[in-house]
Amino acid sequence: MNEKQRWISVRASDQTGVMVWLMGLCGMILLMVAVGGITRLTDSGLSMVEWKPILGAIPPLSHEDWEMRFEQYRNFPEYQQINQGMSLGEFKSIYFWEYLHRLLGRLIGVVFLIPFLIFLFRGAFSRKTGWLFFLAFLLGGGQGFMGWYMVQSGLSENPMVSHYRLAAHFWLAVILFGYLLVLLLHLMKGQARELPVPGGRPVRHLAWGVLGLLVVQMTYGAFVAGLNAGFIHNTFPTMTGYWLHPDALALPTLAANLLDNPVMVQWVHRVLGIIVLFAVSALWWMGRGRLPKGGARSALHLVFAVTVAQVVLGVVVLLTAVPVSLGTLHQVLACILLGVMIKLLHELHLIR
Repeated sequence: MNEKQRWISVRASDQTGVMVWLMGLCGMILLMVAVGGITRLTDSGLSMVEWKPILGAIPPLSHEDWEMRFEQYRNFPEYQQINQGMSLGEFKSIYFWEYLHRLLGRLIGVVFLIPFLIFLFRGAFSRKTGWLFFLAFLLGGGQGFMGWYMVQSGLSENPMVSHYRLAAHFWLAVILFGYLLVLLLHLMKGQARELPVPGGRPVRHLAWGVLGLLVVQMTYGAFVAGLNAGFIHNTFPTMTGYWLHPDALALPTLAANLLDNPVMVQWVHRVLGIIVLFAVSALWWMGRGRLPKGGARSALHLVFAVTVAQVVLGVVVLLTAVPVSLGTLHQVLACILLGVMIKLLHELHLIR
């Protein structure tokens, strides 16, 4: 393909450096998702009650600093309604995870911005490519702001963050991860001609459907986390003896139950997980005989393997009432599954 047709253009001498940079950023975002999951599962997310993008990078350095932060926390409903009597040592434990989560966010910003400016001033990018990377920077900034907007929803009379804001915060991170991954995949392809994959048309159609299902399923996964819905009805395949527990219809309207009822949200997440498994299995069965050996078929096998692993892990997480380690792994594996799905779409030339 000629230079004008290329989605991303990087000077040949800088391509390896840019690819390493992008791979590092994708890895850091996955780490950020993992720490975010731990923060959520340890109920640490409301321990820092101020948002100071610059000065907030400095942790408490003295006993007096810790006492001041702890006093700030005691003025908010989470302490007064849930954690009253918490010791300073216990506060330090939850503060650590929220602080680490925010620190990683700042670090990702620095790791993005400094190399970006160096590459930019070196003339490594075309004008269009420079703007594409700047858009990634804006996405990262928006994700950080959404994180604080989410925390604010829990610094209220009801000390529980909005599951809608939590889902938005999660999705901005996932979108940034996917966006950087697409840039990386395009760069790794170099100037190779993008020929249609023989026999790939039916696979491409079904692949878009699988991607749509994954988006909905991951959104409901965020709702499950935000509503603490994983800690109820920890049986499978039934919900404490019911295929659909009566409490799933406890709210006045269907929309309210689908979006705000923890029992229904968990049920939808269960059912969508099975649907995704069947859809991916159909995609794999169709593609394994139609796609030639190479990148597309390898990506297809990987999508199938990660999907099976994620579904099995989801059941184990439910049956064990969401231990921190497994719950965090489940969240990270969802992002990896989306990543390998993006890889498949790229190999099928659906992302150009």
